[in-house]
Amino acid sequence: MIRVRKVASSGAASGVGAAMGAALLALAVPAGVQAQALRGEVGAPPPVVTPASTAPTTDRSTAPPPTYTPMRPMSESIAAMVNDEIITTYDLAQRMRLLIATTGVQPTQENLPEFQQQALVSLVDERLQIQELKRVQKDQKMTIIASDDEVQDELASMAQQNKMNTDGFLAALKTQGIAQDTLFEQIRAQMSWQRWIRGRYGSRLRIGEDQIKATQARLIADASKPQYDISEVFIDASRAGGMETATKGAAQLVAQIQQGAPFAAVARQFSSSSTAAAGGDAGWVSPADMPAEVDAALEQLRPGQLSQPIRVKDGIYIIYLRDKRAGSGQTLVNLKQAAIALPADASQADFDAARAKLETVRSEIKDCKTLEATVAKTPGVVAGDLGEAETGDLLPEFAEAAKTLQPGQLSQPIRTKVGLHVLAVCGKRAAGAAQIDHDQIESRLTGEQLSMISRRYMRDLRNSATLEYR
Repeated sequence: MIRVRKVASSGAASGVGAAMGAALLALAVPAGVQAQALRGEVGAPPPVVTPASTAPTTDRSTAPPPTYTPMRPMSESIAAMVNDEIITTYDLAQRMRLLIATTGVQPTQENLPEFQQQALVSLVDERLQIQELKRVQKDQKMTIIASDDEVQDELASMAQQNKMNTDGFLAALKTQGIAQDTLFEQIRAQMSWQRWIRGRYGSRLRIGEDQIKATQARLIADASKPQYDISEVFIDASRAGGMETATKGAAQLVAQIQQGAPFAAVARQFSSSSTAAAGGDAGWVSPADMPAEVDAALEQLRPGQLSQPIRVKDGIYIIYLRDKRAGSGQTLVNLKQAAIALPADASQADFDAARAKLETVRSEIKDCKTLEATVAKTPGVVAGDLGEAETGDLLPEFAEAAKTLQPGQLSQPIRTKVGLHVLAVCGKRAAGAAQIDHDQIESRLTGEQLSMISRRYMRDLRNSATLEYR
């Protein structure tokens, strides 16, 4: 059972919302709202921030960050308790500033509750993660939590991605009122948790060949359907505090992306999808890859368009369609063969002997990579790499087998005018599409399962925690 208490706060403010609203509204809002922030007694407001761009983009703006007038320190109070650990109003304000700085979203009276909700949820989750990892470290006498040096290395990588050095990156955050420890602790929690989930469960996951082949078969079957190159943000309703909150927050994010907030930055901070770390980039997807509600929305979008919030069973999607391509009626197949020369007028005895020999060789072939070496052990049987071709260009006898077989499968012996052949399907793809790669599919399925495990783990930690919001 979740043990959650909401504790009334004392003083003039009515709680964290009022205090944080006043503090964050001073960041970048119209003059009328700045005046309201001043009434919250948080010091003179800094200059207004200009949105990064006017259209969705997957890259952060390269414009130099605005310089903020340092705010007078506001008195710290307790925003939340996570078991016996405190999250202060300062922690919450800092995380909200970081969200604003990294997403490029312009704070307003309307979207501040969403910033506050996301900041508080993230802080609570990170406290729970670090508490759990400390427990595991103690019980199992192992090191999981990222060291300062590891955090510094990750920070250097982030700075490089922004075409800056580490000192310049931290200085840019400082001009926006963000302490470096705020980013350090976020990085530490994310790195440590990902390490733990992958280390504990990654080696236990078994993505079976049947799963991979089923995925390959579905992708091939979907090749005749439209393909969509998308980025996504998924708002998990349970994490956001309910479907209504998730819907409202998603609508505010859509509005901010339309006003210029970089889609990739928004995805990294707000999305619960496994694609969040990649800025929401899901690549090319087929209709069957997404929930039916998303499929319906994709049919209506044109390249360059952003969807409205799309409600699904457990949350809300926001989709940005980068490109779209029509399905192909042709399939390219990569083939190898093992063959025995046999004239069309060969006797039945010769045919039976050749077939028996070829079936023996077929039983010894394990995969395309070792086909030639395996075939070479049997005199009278030759191996050949037929390369890649459209199924429509193959011999009729080969085409039927190539259409029905999946990558990694072998045909039964096929009779042609010149001999007997066993075909090995080494790969398949839609004409004009990239090769369907076995390892990429395995990696994708593994990532999806690890993401699901992480969400369930976090749900259990929340359910067993004592959380107090003030």
